[in-house]
Amino acid sequence: MTTLIWIAVVLLAIAGYLLWTAGRLDRLHTRLDATRAALDAQLLRRASVAQELATSSLLDPAASIVLYQAAQAARQAEEEHREVAESELSQALRAVFAESAQVEAVQQAPGGDAAMGELVEAVRRVPMARRFHNDAVRAARALRRHRKVRWFRLAGHAPFPLAFEMDDELPAALADRVA
Repeated sequence: MTTLIWIAVVLLAIAGYLLWTAGRLDRLHTRLDATRAALDAQLLRRASVAQELATSSLLDPAASIVLYQAAQAARQAEEEHREVAESELSQALRAVFAESAQVEAVQQAPGGDAAMGELVEAVRRVPMARRFHNDAVRAARALRRHRKVRWFRLAGHAPFPLAFEMDDELPAALADRVA
């Protein structure tokens, strides 16, 4: 009889541990969804601010066209092409704001200071949101690689988390304004 009690205690301990692991994995997936939503919001904000700046006539026509097209492509990109489109927007921002003279010219125009402030904030937040998302992906992947998670299929049918890799380097002329 005591052997059956010990077996039941061990089975309950194992079941409790598996439930705890499944709960932890569920919380990681919830965190992953939240960080992805935050990243999407920051990317959309950056593209919107860049598009507003491109249509505001504060930039020269060539820079406006380059920035507008990159921002529009980033906003309308399908999920599988989004990383490339966002990287191209980062490259367009670096090309347009490669020199401090361009930033100063925009700031001198009426309403330009507010537009540049908004752009700096939007550009600064994207790398942070991407870093938080990729950290959540890394944590979920680490837990999903454990044998116990695979053997007992604790992840269910949740897709394997993917990191969001893009070029998010700040434009040179805006880098000193971000710090």
